[in-house]
Parts: sequence; C-alpha cells; structure tokens
Amino acid sequence: MFFLDTNIFVYGLLAAEPLKRQRALQLVESALGSHQGCVSYQVIQEFANVALKKFAQRFQADECKQFIGAALQPLNRVASSAELLDAALDLQAEIRYGLYDCLIIASALQAGCDTLYTEDLQHYQLVRGKLRVVNPFLATANAT
Repeated sequence: MFFLDTNIFVYGLLAAEPLKRQRALQLVESALGSHQGCVSYQVIQEFANVALKKFAQRFQADECKQFIGAALQPLNRVASSAELLDAALDLQAEIRYGLYDCLIIASALQAGCDTLYTEDLQHYQLVRGKLRVVNPFLATANAT
C-alpha cells in the first residue's frame, strides 16, 4: 500500500511542470488501477482548497466535485477522527514536523501503507520502522 500526498494531485494538473506532471499522473493512475494507493480526507480537503483558490485556472465547484469523485474519493481510506489527531500529536512530539504533515503521516500509518509519496518531507526517511517517505520528483528535478 502507498499513500499519495496532496502535492501529487496538484502536480498532476500543472502544465507548467511537465516532468512532475507526468510522474504525478503515473502515481495516480497506479493508485487507481492497482487499488494499492490511498489518501485521507485531509488530502481531499487540501486539494479542494488549492484547486478552488490557487490554480491559475481555478476550478469551479462542480469541476472540483467531479475531480474529487473520480480521482480522490475512490482512494480515500482514512477519515478524520480523534484517534488520528492523537496519533498525529504523538508523531509531532517524536519527529518534530508540523501538525498537518504529521496528520498525513499518521493517516498513511493508519491505512497500513509502507510508502508515503510527497515532496514535503525528508526523502527516504523511515517513520516508526514501517513507513518510507519518498519524494517521487527528485529524479525529475535532476533531469532539468
């Protein structure tokens, strides 16, 4: 199982970053096709915020709902909960990342993932001996 952070979906829609876009689309297609990828409700919320407010061509509400229904909701395996927040707070004390990053990590752990794809955390870090953080864009950054 692998977990996709919000930035994977954002890059999947950015024409200005073609190499990152290609890699992001590969990950999303793999997640949807293999049923081995997942996200949390937090990722859906963060994506909606970016799509509605920060894209150069902002999504309309209906476009956002459609994308979420097609690409994110089928991967959603972790809902917000008091237990998830507690786990994130424990992680924050342990590894010193921000709360929202720790919520992503806690979600990936709760879903039973062994890989977390994100560009926001330390590449190749192993969290609790179970979850490997992987920046899928390092090779594309080095190719430019």
